Amino acid sequence: MRQLIPAEDDFTSRLRSPAVAARIGRWLGICFGLAFVTGVYSHFLQDTPTWLTLPSRPVNLYRWSQGLHVIAGTAAVPLLLVKLWTVYPKLFAKIPREKRALALHGLERLSIAVLVAGATFELATGLANSAQWYPWSFDFRSTHYAVGWITVGALLTHIAVKLPVIRAAFGSDVEAPQAADRPGMAATSTGLSRRGLLRVAWLAAGVAVLATAGSAVPLLRKVSVFGVRSGDGPQDFPVNHSALSVQVTRLAMDPSYRLKLVNGDVTHTLSRAQLLALPQTARTLPIACVEGWSASADWTGVRMRELLHLVGAPPAVDIVIRSLQPSGSYIVTDMPANFTAADDTLLALKVNGEDLSIDHGFPCRIIAPARPGVLQTKWVASIEVSA
Repeated sequence: MRQLIPAEDDFTSRLRSPAVAARIGRWLGICFGLAFVTGVYSHFLQDTPTWLTLPSRPVNLYRWSQGLHVIAGTAAVPLLLVKLWTVYPKLFAKIPREKRALALHGLERLSIAVLVAGATFELATGLANSAQWYPWSFDFRSTHYAVGWITVGALLTHIAVKLPVIRAAFGSDVEAPQAADRPGMAATSTGLSRRGLLRVAWLAAGVAVLATAGSAVPLLRKVSVFGVRSGDGPQDFPVNHSALSVQVTRLAMDPSYRLKLVNGDVTHTLSRAQLLALPQTARTLPIACVEGWSASADWTGVRMRELLHLVGAPPAVDIVIRSLQPSGSYIVTDMPANFTAADDTLLALKVNGEDLSIDHGFPCRIIAPARPGVLQTKWVASIEVSA
């Protein structure tokens, strides 16, 4: 009678080996580590704890960080597929009876289940976010962040449990027979070698990166056929949300528009013409979004610290920025004091030598160094000193 559920020894390919799994796992771990660290940094920029001060220099810091986050996640996709294929037979391994071995086996299985589920969730939702496709009802940022911690915890547990096997795998040449290889494994192979499989995996990861990294690396835009942002858009750089899509056009184009500056009991209002009459500062700064795309532009506007001076506020002070946008997740944003005081934090009125287009935030928008695009508030209604 044919066996319905295979046994581990039924899988005899030499490619399914601890030698391969350990080496793929090393690079997969590096990708996950980079994605985790840069993801935590992005999360803290958007939800900064009171005890933490994040740097405003270099101005491209978030651009590099978030670009690396998306690139590492993209590279991890083919590596994860190869890793899962390599270790698939372990699903059918015999369950040990000895208590200690059974406990380790159970811990290993639990960590693998959590790790595979978490890794799949993180990569799938991360790629969907890059494409701005959200076929779910939960909040992406908070859920992605929480599952990231769970996944890394499962990864560290898995490494700890498998450490003896990992050490043995790295202790000899990848093509050499391993003590941990199964007895039924083929002694020779006339097809792809283990080293060849590793090269294919690394090549696939490289191709995936080249095909998508152009969103963050301008030099690669012509070869990144799957890059979700090509760099095109109004005034030579993309937008995520147009004025029409967020229903802000009428308010932003209203001739009676006034920017409100508030510091306690002191309030000052300025028309766009009055803002243009103030001393203007020009800076080249990037827009870098959580989806991974970024673009540099030449901005002209009023320094934030000079606006705050009009209401008697010091340059280094926490502020709250409100948009004319009637609804959305980022219509109110906070800016910590060190960003407010930065020499190149502007209330921008022009970009690339032209008045801001409506889709880029007319009549004025925030542009600050080393900040996510979602915090570079468009269609600014008011700036208020935090109490």
